[in-house]
Amino acid sequence: MRHPTITDPHELTQLCRRLESVKQIGIDTEFVSEDTFYSELCLIQIATGDEMAVVDTIAIQDVSSLWKVLTEGEHVTVLHAGREELNFMLRAVGKTPRHLFDVQIASGFCSNEFPSAYGSVVQKFLGTKPAKGEQRTDWRKRPLTDAQIKYAREDVRHLLALYDKLHGLLEERGRLSWFEEEMTSWQAEVVAASSRKDWRRVSGIGKLGSQSLAIVRELWHWRLEEAQKLNRPQRRILRDDLIVELAKRKIDNPQQVMAIRGMERGALKRKADELAACVRRGLESPLEKDDHGPRHRVPPQLNLLGQFLAPALGSVCRHEVVAASLVGTASDVRELVAHRLGFHYESNGDLPALARGWRSELIGKLIDDLLAGKKSIRISNAKDADPLAFDDIR
Repeated sequence: MRHPTITDPHELTQLCRRLESVKQIGIDTEFVSEDTFYSELCLIQIATGDEMAVVDTIAIQDVSSLWKVLTEGEHVTVLHAGREELNFMLRAVGKTPRHLFDVQIASGFCSNEFPSAYGSVVQKFLGTKPAKGEQRTDWRKRPLTDAQIKYAREDVRHLLALYDKLHGLLEERGRLSWFEEEMTSWQAEVVAASSRKDWRRVSGIGKLGSQSLAIVRELWHWRLEEAQKLNRPQRRILRDDLIVELAKRKIDNPQQVMAIRGMERGALKRKADELAACVRRGLESPLEKDDHGPRHRVPPQLNLLGQFLAPALGSVCRHEVVAASLVGTASDVRELVAHRLGFHYESNGDLPALARGWRSELIGKLIDDLLAGKKSIRISNAKDADPLAFDDIR
């Protein structure tokens, strides 16, 4: 097996040519994300049946040719918890792989644990432990040691073996279509999230009125633009709590803005006029009623039914050896119950998660039958790990 470390464009071109003919490609990356808006890519690790390559993306600034191979070929791209890898591809070439297999998600269909760390997945399904030792490395620094390169390769060493094992289990248990459905929706969500601009995720805005929320919206968009322009994390530009404080006070005078504790940092002082202008725009354009986002109106019986039926989800998942945390939460159960009984409940207009696809097949239809009185819940064995049983009512 080859173990090349790729440090120049010519070597990268040769690697790309070799990858064009393989059927499965394992991939992982090493990056640093705490100091910048976009994660700083430092290494790309590649595994095939013939080699484990490490691409030094500090030495080679443009690796778009590699991303193109990974996103355009007919091979299966295998990774673990690959959200950030997909984001690198989206920023570089605007696409994601045609055939994607995330071993973390696959393991959730074959065990009761999700999400699981890479080492846990390897140990559970392959019976071995990947090497450790360089978790605290600053991957931006050069030169890299042999130990660091070895550690980086370890993150892809077992990916193809995991693909074979988990793919076989999914086929054996009749869950390959479930997994493929989940991968499609997960991939679409990652793509959507990469361009989503959701100012409502600012923490602490739950009790703000229309005008204050409009100020939050304007400040959030200003912060996003600044963070992208300066390539710095958004909260280092302007913290959430300061956005909320400005929104509460509704002051559009630069001097008064700077008088708020926490605003005295030099970088913010230079932006006083811009921050005041954001507040002013918010004051002049309050949110319409429909822009407030979804609201709760939860009848007491809905909470009771949710608390009663939520254990059914965990019980079924344990019995079927599927991770309950992958399937849904107690909130998802309440949302399904609310939808079926016609209650007004928080929703984005889509069917509840448990009413769609494989989740409906696994748990949604059971809850429907319980609500309709077609099935009952009883305690079959109070000492058993799964004491609940679900019986047909005739």
